[in-house]
Amino acid sequence: MAEEAVQETFVRAWQAAGRFDDSLGSLRTWLFAILRNVVIDSSRARAIRPGLADGDGAGAGVDLTDDAFDRMLTAWQVEEALRMLSDEHRSALVEVHYLGRTYADVAEERGVPVGTIKSRVFYALKAMRLALEELGWPDAL
Repeated sequence: MAEEAVQETFVRAWQAAGRFDDSLGSLRTWLFAILRNVVIDSSRARAIRPGLADGDGAGAGVDLTDDAFDRMLTAWQVEEALRMLSDEHRSALVEVHYLGRTYADVAEERGVPVGTIKSRVFYALKAMRLALEELGWPDAL
């Protein structure tokens, strides 16, 4: 199923190559958005069609559920959105939201006022929301 998703992604990318605009995002981001749509389409199609027969047991033990695909694509897209941030905004956001550190601790470590860290996190979240919307998330953050 993963191979089919990748193949379909490249077929769709080839067909839509004229619509790619590198000023809106990287090629990688564009391909991930296409892949996300392919996976969603595939899961919807599987939901209304009978399952495929597993003739020789190939693929046994591999987790190819919709949740696994969604988690993987979400991680890739969040990583891509984080790369779009400035170093200062990204590090403040990671320290506060992902590592769970307090604003005061991060500010003290960096030698800046607490308000500066709060401002960086606020603007980082705002930039993340815009980046995720560009990646095709309708309700980003």
